[in-house]
Amino acid sequence: MTAVLDRPTTTAPRLDRVLLAVAVVMAATAVVTAVLAVVDPVQIAGRNGWLKPLKFSISIAVYALTIAWLLTLLPARRQRLGRGIAWVIAIAMAVEMAAIVGAVAAGTTSHFNVSTPFRTAVWASMGTAIAAVWLVNLLLAVLLWRSVEDPSRRLAIRAGLVIGLAGMAVAFLMTSPTADQLSDFQGIAGAHAVGVPDDGPGLPLLGWSTTGGDLRVPHFVGMHALQALPLLALGLEALRRRVPALAAPRTRFRVIAAASVGCAGLVAFLTWQALAGIPVTGFLG
Repeated sequence: MTAVLDRPTTTAPRLDRVLLAVAVVMAATAVVTAVLAVVDPVQIAGRNGWLKPLKFSISIAVYALTIAWLLTLLPARRQRLGRGIAWVIAIAMAVEMAAIVGAVAAGTTSHFNVSTPFRTAVWASMGTAIAAVWLVNLLLAVLLWRSVEDPSRRLAIRAGLVIGLAGMAVAFLMTSPTADQLSDFQGIAGAHAVGVPDDGPGLPLLGWSTTGGDLRVPHFVGMHALQALPLLALGLEALRRRVPALAAPRTRFRVIAAASVGCAGLVAFLTWQALAGIPVTGFLG
């Protein structure tokens, strides 16, 4: 008889199914809310209410795919913990989107709304969900800190996670009631804009204030460093055969380092700009 020896096989880690399901559901939600924005343009705080869940669904879909990819980089012994991270994110995003879509369907706001005990509970659940996401992102950053061998890719992931955490943290600056809200409470405690009402003039679709500061700007830029920097690293790797200078790992590392510093500086500047009450368009005109 011929002995058949089992040979060890290695397979590439698969993207987490839970986060893939989140991405698919969010993609479908984006389509539905885009249609509703046209056929049922309900006005909430001076803007088409369905644009908010549309923007959130797109952002969450991209975020879920990003985290699903990052989880594949975890060592085998950390995969179970990675699945736990995926479930926390999935549940938190479900809470967030349910609150946002439900509020629009009811013709009211979701964020900062403490006008009734029920709305206060909804807002508190959203805050808890986002805090949980921030914490598991911090945990993921710790787990991945030494899990990637390529220096430029490792730096891109490290910087993307750290800057992403900073961008998420900017959201906590939005939760304090403004002076006007304290002097004339109308059931809203917190704001995106600084120095002007949230329902003032804003950029198309994004809604970022064009008359005052807006903390959504550094929040957006910081969070999406999580995609931009790793994509830059992958792009540099893909170009190394066509661009001889990029064949050297040190060169790619320096490019990522410069991009990381620039991105961090941009988030810091945009945060200062928003807190100073200067609109994102303030230096363009």
